Amino acid sequence: MAVVAAASHSTLPLSATTTTPRLLPSGSRSAQISSARPKRLPPLSCAAAAATPVAATAAGKAGSWRELFSLNAWVVGDYRRLVDAVGALEPRLRGLPDERLRAKTEEFRARLARGETLADVQAEAFSVVREAARRTLGMRHFDVQIIGGAVLHDGCIAEMKTGEGKTLVSTLAAYLNALTGEGVHVVTVNDYLAQRDAEWMGRVHHFLGLSVGLIQAGMRSDERRANYMCDITYTNNSELGFDYLRDNLSRNKEQLVMRWPTPFHFAIVDEVDSVLIDEGRNPLLISGEDNRDAARYPVAAKVADLLMERVHYTVELKSNNVDLTEDGVTYAEMILGTNDLWDENDPWARFVMNALKAKEFYRRDVQYIVRNGKALIINELTGRVEPKRRWSDGIHQAVEAKEGLKIQADSVIVAQITYQSLFKLYPKLSGMTGTAKTEEKEFLKMFKMPVIEVPTNLPNIRVDLPIQAFATARGKWQYVRAEVESMFHLGRPVLVGTTSVESSEYLSDLLKARNIPHNVLNARPKYAAREAEIVAQAGRKHSITISTNMAGRGTDIILGGNPKMLAKEIIEDNVLPFLTHEPPDVETIGESTSHKGLSKIKLGPSSLGLLAKAAIIAKYVHKSERNEWPFQKARSTITESIEMSHTIGMEKLQERLTEESEMYPLCDAIGLAYLTVLQDCEIHCSAEGAEVKALGGLHVIGTSLHESRRIDNQLRGRAGRQGDPGSTRFMVSLQDEMFQKFNLDTEWAVRLISRITNDEDIAIESNAVVKQLLGLQINAEKYYFGIRKSLVEFDEVLEVQRKHVYNLRQVILSCDSESCSEQIFQYMQAVVNEIVLGNVDAQKPPDTWKLENLLDEFVSLGGKMLNGNRQIIPSLYSSSVDILTLRCFAESFKEIQEEDLLSSLEQIHGCGSMRVDNFTLPNMPESPNSFRGIRKKTSSIMRWFAICDDDTLKKGRYTNIVNMLRKYFGDFLISTYLDAVQESRYDDTYIRGIEREILLKTLDTLWKDHLVNMNKLSSAVNVRSFGHRNPLEEYKIDGCRFFISMLSGTRRLTVESLLHYWSSPMESEEIFNMEDQ
Repeated sequence: MAVVAAASHSTLPLSATTTTPRLLPSGSRSAQISSARPKRLPPLSCAAAAATPVAATAAGKAGSWRELFSLNAWVVGDYRRLVDAVGALEPRLRGLPDERLRAKTEEFRARLARGETLADVQAEAFSVVREAARRTLGMRHFDVQIIGGAVLHDGCIAEMKTGEGKTLVSTLAAYLNALTGEGVHVVTVNDYLAQRDAEWMGRVHHFLGLSVGLIQAGMRSDERRANYMCDITYTNNSELGFDYLRDNLSRNKEQLVMRWPTPFHFAIVDEVDSVLIDEGRNPLLISGEDNRDAARYPVAAKVADLLMERVHYTVELKSNNVDLTEDGVTYAEMILGTNDLWDENDPWARFVMNALKAKEFYRRDVQYIVRNGKALIINELTGRVEPKRRWSDGIHQAVEAKEGLKIQADSVIVAQITYQSLFKLYPKLSGMTGTAKTEEKEFLKMFKMPVIEVPTNLPNIRVDLPIQAFATARGKWQYVRAEVESMFHLGRPVLVGTTSVESSEYLSDLLKARNIPHNVLNARPKYAAREAEIVAQAGRKHSITISTNMAGRGTDIILGGNPKMLAKEIIEDNVLPFLTHEPPDVETIGESTSHKGLSKIKLGPSSLGLLAKAAIIAKYVHKSERNEWPFQKARSTITESIEMSHTIGMEKLQERLTEESEMYPLCDAIGLAYLTVLQDCEIHCSAEGAEVKALGGLHVIGTSLHESRRIDNQLRGRAGRQGDPGSTRFMVSLQDEMFQKFNLDTEWAVRLISRITNDEDIAIESNAVVKQLLGLQINAEKYYFGIRKSLVEFDEVLEVQRKHVYNLRQVILSCDSESCSEQIFQYMQAVVNEIVLGNVDAQKPPDTWKLENLLDEFVSLGGKMLNGNRQIIPSLYSSSVDILTLRCFAESFKEIQEEDLLSSLEQIHGCGSMRVDNFTLPNMPESPNSFRGIRKKTSSIMRWFAICDDDTLKKGRYTNIVNMLRKYFGDFLISTYLDAVQESRYDDTYIRGIEREILLKTLDTLWKDHLVNMNKLSSAVNVRSFGHRNPLEEYKIDGCRFFISMLSGTRRLTVESLLHYWSSPMESEEIFNMEDQ
């Protein structure tokens, strides 16, 4: 599943009907960008630069002519012609009524059906979406957003700074590509964002007549199928990957949920760097369970507690690896009472090593949290809990044993794929993010996707203050606390980014000691459930927010606060107590957001009156209900009422309340109260936002450098959105985990700091120190890039194999009865070919061939059906099977000796002609005449052509004899099988169902085993580097050998299973239980 670049930039007349040039035609991306630089730059005056908004923005931001004349600026400038074309159409479209504007969708589809391309309708389609968004959302795409949409349509990555409206940008490319009717996937990083975008942006697509689907965790198969069939489907990356894997484990077409046979057409990946890079190290796995070794993990955990670092084992933080010393091995063997930790019959080494890794590398509240008796993984890059994810290779069980939790079953891989391989399946792929330029080389190398920096709509005036370095962690945290306190007294909002739950709560304790009110956002459920509310209010005056990387993506921080979130909180505070008396579950609802130190919102008389009315109606509704409302139901009712109010509007709600026949119009009352309160909140937030801007805007503090500059830039990007003022400061300690983990040499920095000051807790802003620290960060980036590159290279081997197997599965699932039978005939012929070619040599005479071995293998092929075993009794067979047919076959080959076959081959040597459709060898058993009908005769003839055209056979003097031998035994096996099936009393539907079931089960069984073997191989080949052999090349060679063996075994097992079934259908029910064994 792999997915290259020379662009010719043609000129474009600026007319409303012209078509815009495709910057990057499909399949030729990176070279187009790399060759886009003109040979000679045209003269450009300062006045001309100022007259061009895109160029002026780029120049203003960079402050240098070098940036103005950069390749990116020229690419963006090329898109300017599209912007002008879209703008020229806007006045005409604004005058169209809603029905005429909606009808444009069918007009575009009709034009495409007549042979026009997407490029022909791009400008007009973009203009239609811009007008639809203005009417439905009250949001008009800025010119730079039009550029962003074009970048996405051209299969590139659009880098747009935080707050520039990436979500709105996606509607342009999604709508345009959905016109083909092949489906568009908009992929986000979690369920919340997928649902938000589907409901929010879906209003634009619904208005234009497109269907919008949403995939969420917990959906049924029929719901998923319906949503994938929509024109545009919103989903998150993990649900998409698991749906693809599950579809390739399904047993019939009815279980498929994606658009087969072409489930992938075009995808827009939001936060593309997070999905393809941050998540690139972790493949998606579907696994079964294996409980055999569960009792060993607690024992190994106790052994690990007794072993001491540097005495019994050594630790390598960089690679998360431990090695037992000789003393450690001896001590562990003594404790466990075994003579050899690596004894195959009593293996303890894997469990002890995993227990040591759990002890040293997997820390509670850093890598995982414990909730409800389970160890839940914290994604270190996003800070979010991932309840469905488990570490593989026994690590998760070792962590559970360390914490004294119930040991869950070991995982056995059933299906797997990396995100890189998954998204390479799209013929056309694009992405958007705020931070991708630093990883552009990786995107180009891995996905052939260039990164285009889209200019900001307003200049970025954020101030990035110099990094402060500290010799100790204690000094760093004291300075962080002091800076937060200083900003709090000024009134400026502060966002503090931390790298773990542990450090966020440590800083929280420091602030509590100083009586500074603040909110904490980390993976703990009491905080995570209120993520959107906490982040949305992080821009209010005096607001202090301590967050892990959860605050890095998703919800914008608006200076002065988010009025919609504030209004919703006010409604909940005033209405919820009257609807339910059930206390909220902190685990699912979260702790209420702290408003200490924040200004109170002044509500007008109308708002207070409507709030009181909603509360009274809620009280009467609660009394009229016989049963107590659950808290979740009450909260959902409020949420639905608020969503309804946005759709209906204030005037309509007022009319409905005056005409309401219902005694207690709860939803309408809540909706109207919300819209009225929202107006007051908007006034308050606007005024407070102006105050915050005057104070300097949001101040962001980073408490550690991350493993990538890109993640640091995500945190910086929270400040200074859409031209707002803001500032950022990073404070790092030489004791930070990154420096320890990578064993980076920081002694030079400690010595330098000691020369500058005797106080090791003081901050240093030396350029020399900072430059060196950033250099260490780049080294960490290179290390992780190497890991991802290695993973991709290794997975490319499995990728080709996975494609072959999954394509074969889809053929089996979707084929008709004739195609299914033909697949079985090919399997049978292939098995015969392997038997024959394994015992003969076309370059040597037949008397040197191993004919006796050939006969033995062929006779043993069918087990009970073919082996002539006299112990088989008729009672084992179904009465519907012609036992005489089966016994005749067995008897036929019972008396055949090697000499008989050799004599037969000598007779046909030099034979001039033969009858292909009914071929037999002289003096050999004749096969049943089952090739009746034109299709079966045609099938027989086509197999003969395939045998003759076989390039894998070494050509020689006796090639024709070898081919006739293959033809004879193949025909005999197939015709006997057909005869047995035809003599049964089962109808064709049942027979084809049995054949399809066996084909799929055998393929799945051996594919699972192959995945296990390939994972073991990927670990084993690294050892071969000590022998100066390339591990990747070794993996390719052995992986290819394993795969060929797997396919051969699949064919053999399929044929044996089919023959066994028709020899004894009643006994063969075990075939259908193979999956559980």
